[in-house]
Amino acid sequence: MNSSANAEYLLNDLLRDVSRSFYLTLRLLPGAVRHQIGLAYLLARATDTVADTEAISIEKRLATLQLLREQIASAAPVKIDLGEVQARQTSDGEKVLLERINDALALLRELGPDDRQLVQQVLETITSGQELDLQRFGHVSSNNIVSLQSFAELDDYTYRVAGCVGEFWTRICVAHLSPKPMMPLEDLIARGLRFGKGLQLVNILRDFPADLRLGRCYLPREMLDRVSLAPEDLLDPTNEQRLRPTYNELLALGEDHLKTAWAYVLALPRSWVRVRLACALPVLIGVKTLNKLRISNVLNPDTRIKVSRAEVKRIMRETVMFYPLDSVWKNLPSRVLRA
Repeated sequence: MNSSANAEYLLNDLLRDVSRSFYLTLRLLPGAVRHQIGLAYLLARATDTVADTEAISIEKRLATLQLLREQIASAAPVKIDLGEVQARQTSDGEKVLLERINDALALLRELGPDDRQLVQQVLETITSGQELDLQRFGHVSSNNIVSLQSFAELDDYTYRVAGCVGEFWTRICVAHLSPKPMMPLEDLIARGLRFGKGLQLVNILRDFPADLRLGRCYLPREMLDRVSLAPEDLLDPTNEQRLRPTYNELLALGEDHLKTAWAYVLALPRSWVRVRLACALPVLIGVKTLNKLRISNVLNPDTRIKVSRAEVKRIMRETVMFYPLDSVWKNLPSRVLRA
């Protein structure tokens, strides 16, 4: 398969198979940045697949992650075989992704030097977060719950696995698109970091009861101590009211992050229509999700908090429909909450 056909398959068919939601976002992006962002996502998905393969020992997963980090960073990579991890996948898409990892690495080598460095940097940060997560939670269970110790650890985690993506996304777009934003680059990056952190915090808060039953508690111990709760207490949904003050602190932080994320979207040039639409959708879905978490028992494992397909379709429709009406479009978060 030649390079062009290889890129077409990996960044279209395969990416669609391993992430239908991000694939929709990617298709919105202009061609000048779609290839780089799609490739970065595909490589991050490969490392995440390795980290999540529970049928393989923690030690082997860490060793495989380290191998991938080295190959991503290398100027002259060697072919690698991920057959053992690949064989343990239940998803056909993820099996193919690991089988074709050398093809994805070859595409990375074909990027221009500046783009390649940005992709390598963001993946170095993401994989460091994945490794840290494995080291913290590698031997946990519902009978042996481990929690983060401090808010600083939570903030660091959200930066490593998502906040850094906001910086990468911003630098790639500013490098390749015109006109340039009026806001200074470093200020825009600071908003982009909070954009990524906010989306990750939404995921943490939404998935909290499921993560608990896997032995992972992302609510910091120092915050739980203030309301005299241990991680094990949170397996009991009747403790939700005791947890609420602490949980609401993180909800408020998530809301503040997403307000900054929306300010990020509005700071992008209006002519960057595709980028603005691609950014707007996850922010608005995040806003809607946080609102649902405010009125739900967030310790109940039987209640999966999510924005329905019908709600997502409505948000997508309004995001496009109201784009020409700037006074309406800039207030879409409030409109989503009222719906």
